[in-house]
Amino acid sequence: MDEEAAQAPKGAPGSAPPAIVVMGVAGCGKSAVGAALAASLGAVFIEGDRLHPPENVARMASGEPLTDQLREGWLDAIGERMAASAGARQGVVAACSSLKRGYRERLRGFCPDIVFLYLEIDPATASERVASRKGHFMPASLVDSQFAILEPPGTDERALTLDATRPVAELVTDAIRLMRRS
Repeated sequence: MDEEAAQAPKGAPGSAPPAIVVMGVAGCGKSAVGAALAASLGAVFIEGDRLHPPENVARMASGEPLTDQLREGWLDAIGERMAASAGARQGVVAACSSLKRGYRERLRGFCPDIVFLYLEIDPATASERVASRKGHFMPASLVDSQFAILEPPGTDERALTLDATRPVAELVTDAIRLMRRS
């Protein structure tokens, strides 16, 4: 896994993007990395899982993957919160799977300058991590369905790819370094 697989987003030297989405399949570390990145940047953190409607949570908890249609309102809720923070001139970091290009485009509709931080991980490690979580609605049985629809960011997207098996602190340090590089 190449740490700099995607071109670093361009911006003013020493500045962080106004809106960052930490993305990837379940178990890649979106929440941990997102919260740590937001804290390092003094940004607002949005935990995307908390914005799922109860119906979506119940479906996933029963082992049923979400459809694109079921994800629309959830993506909109995340996008609206990100736009509100960005509009208030606050940095914002959201943890959101953003598995498909269309999902990322939907989020860009709220914040055109979003930078995606893709935490790349292999299916076995993701499944192992999800199976070991306690108190989360997402069962390990759904990890394969996430890989089945995953569309990693293209080279034409504002995105960075990092190896999700590395320690959170290293991922945060590398993400900040790459985002600030011009």
